[in-house]
Amino acid sequence: MSKGKTKGKNKPLLRLEELGKDILKQIKKKKNPEIAVPIRALSNVEFDEKSKTVRLGNKISARYFFHIAHAKKFLQTLEVAEASHGLLKEDKHASLRDVFYMVKRTIPGTKVNVVDEQSESDSVIEDLELITSNSREQLNINANKNGSVAGEVIIEDKGDKIDWGKLGSGGWSIPSNVENIKFKKVKAKYILYMEKAAVWERLHEDKFWKKQNCIIMSSQGQTTRGIRRLLQRLGSEYKLPIYVLTDYDAYGFYIYSVIKYGSINLAHISEKMAIPSVKFLGITSEDIEKYKLQKHLIKLKDHDLSRLKQLKEYAWFKDNKAWQKEFAAMKKMGAKAEIQALSSRGISFISEKYLPEKIKDKEFLD
Repeated sequence: MSKGKTKGKNKPLLRLEELGKDILKQIKKKKNPEIAVPIRALSNVEFDEKSKTVRLGNKISARYFFHIAHAKKFLQTLEVAEASHGLLKEDKHASLRDVFYMVKRTIPGTKVNVVDEQSESDSVIEDLELITSNSREQLNINANKNGSVAGEVIIEDKGDKIDWGKLGSGGWSIPSNVENIKFKKVKAKYILYMEKAAVWERLHEDKFWKKQNCIIMSSQGQTTRGIRRLLQRLGSEYKLPIYVLTDYDAYGFYIYSVIKYGSINLAHISEKMAIPSVKFLGITSEDIEKYKLQKHLIKLKDHDLSRLKQLKEYAWFKDNKAWQKEFAAMKKMGAKAEIQALSSRGISFISEKYLPEKIKDKEFLD
């Protein structure tokens, strides 16, 4: 695609232009312009038992221009749509922060800003995904990089061949958009994802991926969309099992839940994000007993207990006996544990004993 032109016009660009034309038609007919937006809330989310993923329901909300409660959001939607349209026409990409500044200005004749916080433009971008049926990445808007990967994998990214096994201590930095990455070589028995970068660094230094013939991947806390999509692509395209390693706490369990079933906030793109086949590897209550980690537990706080209560009631956990057992054990202990507690058994205990044994014995939670 040449700069400033679109060959045949791509789908995202067309959808944005259709949105503009529809609003223009409404104005010409002297109607109160409106934008139909599917509701992104728990009240419009359902758990699909067949696909084992979180799905968005059919409830729609109308956003009107001449409505005191809707006017600002209506304007924000059009401003962000215009920013995305410009990016697509120029064949350029912007970060979420860039888009925030692209639309942040004061409305002429007022003291009101189009947006005051990035959370406002971020929310509108997610609305646009629903309105246009195109992902944020397809609208040429990317998030920050926040993840590392290593393994015997060679990819091609925008013409560059990259070997994940030869990138030093930092590994390959996972971008926000992984749709156009081409896999040239993938040699692995499974993928191990962990929530903590520090744990990834330990495994990478120990060359765990080479010794165990696997791919190791991490974020820092909650998974980014780029990481989830990369996991899904590798898992589906190469039939690789995916194991998740998190802290023994409600937030770690939630990270696993999001990877496996999808998230409530992004239920509209579960088909590109959720991976129902993933297994939870640890940390578990049995690990705490087996490896004598009781002295290294951290007392639960009110927010931990509140999160735990929410997890217990999720449709995908509610009838799962193994998970309900974990939730009950954590509540009884009144404590949580970090992955790094395993370092009390030796700095490389996790890579030399804990992980190899658990994977060999298939000690997973599903």
